[in-house]
Amino acid sequence: MAQVEATTERIIAADAETVFDALANYKEVRGKVLTGHFSEYEVREGGDGEGTLVHWKLQATSKRVRDCLLEVTEPTDGQLIEKDRNSSMVTTWTVTPAGEGKSKAVVSTVWDGAGGIGGFFERTFAPKGLGRIYDELLQNLATEVEK
Repeated sequence: MAQVEATTERIIAADAETVFDALANYKEVRGKVLTGHFSEYEVREGGDGEGTLVHWKLQATSKRVRDCLLEVTEPTDGQLIEKDRNSSMVTTWTVTPAGEGKSKAVVSTVWDGAGGIGGFFERTFAPKGLGRIYDELLQNLATEVEK
């Protein structure tokens, strides 16, 4: 099995602390900025960064739905890591300053891909599809924090 990775980034017209706080706020903000690809969103424990346990279903394609139960950690300032209890998927969110009143938000997801021909297609197409989903999510986040 080869590892599959999808990474997307965006410059947001809000300071890094504001953007990070919004991303880490699973109770009030995160559910609002998710795209239509996410369903059954539920905060099961915590709700603000480290120690949060959150559930959602991610429908990446018409046939592929991933049931995610994510444990959230904050290993360093400006970074959230979401580890899926149901799979090998790990998503890392990193927010850093990017000039006066701006920040750069980067989201990167890695997981162990399938083998064989199915794995070839997964490695080829899944990062692009997930990248589009994350691009829309980061746009929603920017709209939320740039108010």
